Amino acid sequence: MIRYALVCAEGHDFDGWFKDSAAYEAQAARGLVACPLCRSAQVSKAVMAPNVARTDRARQEAMAAPTPAPPASVREDLDERRARAMMRELRETIVASTEDVGGKFPDEARRIQDGEAEPRPIRGRASFAEARALLEEGIEILPLPALPSDGN
Repeated sequence: MIRYALVCAEGHDFDGWFKDSAAYEAQAARGLVACPLCRSAQVSKAVMAPNVARTDRARQEAMAAPTPAPPASVREDLDERRARAMMRELRETIVASTEDVGGKFPDEARRIQDGEAEPRPIRGRASFAEARALLEEGIEILPLPALPSDGN
């Protein structure tokens, strides 16, 4: 895994984790890398400084000194933004790697289960009753809820 410091066209800084640099390039080219704050897909790598170990005592003492924790409200806001960004990235990965069959989801899931259709990852819509019926039939499904609004 590789972590990139990223920045969007609006100047928002955020991090992104990728399998390797090729995975980042492929996702960015397809517009799948987006800012968690403004959702802009105009994202580029930010300048990153390597973390080089120093041997001088002042640096070691500064590193050992405890840093004050940010206020709880700031931590909660950061935690919420990180969670939203992670949920958005997970959702984008699922969307990019599945076929959308829309309202035909229950029927197509059954056709795949029965060997009548090619096995492949699909996504679509199903009512609560349809989803329950699929589970009762032994067809494994995973609901993908809508993302909460960012208020942006």
